Amino acid sequence: MPATVVVGTQWGDEGKGKLTDLLAKEMAMVVRYQGGHNAGHTIVADGHTLALQLVPSGILYPHITPVIGNGVVVDPAVLFAELDMLEGKGIDTSRLKLSGNAHLIMPYHQELDKVTERFLGKNKLGTTKRGIGPAYADKATRVGIRVQDLLDEKIFSAKLDLALREKNGVLAKVYNRLPLKASEMFTRYRSYLERLEPMIADTVDLIHGALERGENVLFEGAQATFLDLDQGTYPYVTSSNPVAGGACTGAGVGPRDIQRVIGIAKAYVTRVGAGPFPTELEDETGDLLVDRGQEFGTNTGRRRRTGWFDAVMMRQAVRLNSLSEIALTKLDVLDVFDTVRVCVAYEVDGVRHDHVPYHQSVLHKVKPVYEDLPGWKTNLAAVTTPAQLPAAARDYIAFLAEQSGVPVSYVGVGPGREQTLRLAA
Repeated sequence: MPATVVVGTQWGDEGKGKLTDLLAKEMAMVVRYQGGHNAGHTIVADGHTLALQLVPSGILYPHITPVIGNGVVVDPAVLFAELDMLEGKGIDTSRLKLSGNAHLIMPYHQELDKVTERFLGKNKLGTTKRGIGPAYADKATRVGIRVQDLLDEKIFSAKLDLALREKNGVLAKVYNRLPLKASEMFTRYRSYLERLEPMIADTVDLIHGALERGENVLFEGAQATFLDLDQGTYPYVTSSNPVAGGACTGAGVGPRDIQRVIGIAKAYVTRVGAGPFPTELEDETGDLLVDRGQEFGTNTGRRRRTGWFDAVMMRQAVRLNSLSEIALTKLDVLDVFDTVRVCVAYEVDGVRHDHVPYHQSVLHKVKPVYEDLPGWKTNLAAVTTPAQLPAAARDYIAFLAEQSGVPVSYVGVGPGREQTLRLAA
């Protein structure tokens, strides 16, 4: 089956949107399989810089059906604002399809997200306070409200009343907040239906129809491998499964439907919010990476933490996602360095770790073991073919591929769609 998954291999912000956009011309369908509007991706194309949160990158191509799968949690107001932004730029959004099984983010999810973070104080997780975690929690406890529930007035009313009975109790008795009114929420969300209903679909059937016709389907997630709820640096993770396997549950396909898994990695590493970060640079070098890479969140504007490339993480990401190849982004950010460093192992109390240790107490104490490579001290922005890359840049790419165990098939040398080089297999 001609299906491809694009997955982040670090802590997000690797440039998935750009690669997805680049691959989209070969696709008939682009499917977002998990996450919510807590994760944005930026695409620079045709003179436009587009910051997308929920809408799949394939929306830019008229031949593609963009799909929001059942594994995504959706705030309709945010979705509409994004569609309005796209339509204001002359982009047709009428092809978008939304799974009826996707869960809705409700106002009480956002309220709970805010008060919980405040309650945790210095132990807060650094969420975006947009209701993503509480919405997924309700999904797991089977009290969530799905998109298709809006289609039946009685079902929606009953589910909303049940949810608010519990949520208002928590908000009032635990957090001393005023109760939320079911009537106001009911009216607002039912008003969304006029615009939502034409896009609601059986997306599992749509996706499998495309696969059975031999059409190319691209699955894109939000966040990245080490923010995965099960495999990431818990509890500093997201509330869903960004790993490639999440495409199976979040879009309704089986493992054998997936033919190709492309892991996206920056030529260095960034992280937003709290949590372990073995190669973090809290010095002038880290500041320079922030400045050159414009490392600020697409949605939040938060400054990202930065560090050298971590091959230990990358080897783990290869395992967790069954990566077939790597797309390396932002190589040009390293243009100014005399030496570039790669973490090839971790060390704790004299013990070397070639893969990420599973035990959190060990992970928090690791020291990176670096290998230094010469920098290329050349502006890569004008490079248009792999042969034009300086020898030191080619050596760096080859070293990362050797350390990771899978080939590097794409290299980004700038933010534009045309600034991605395709390397020979």
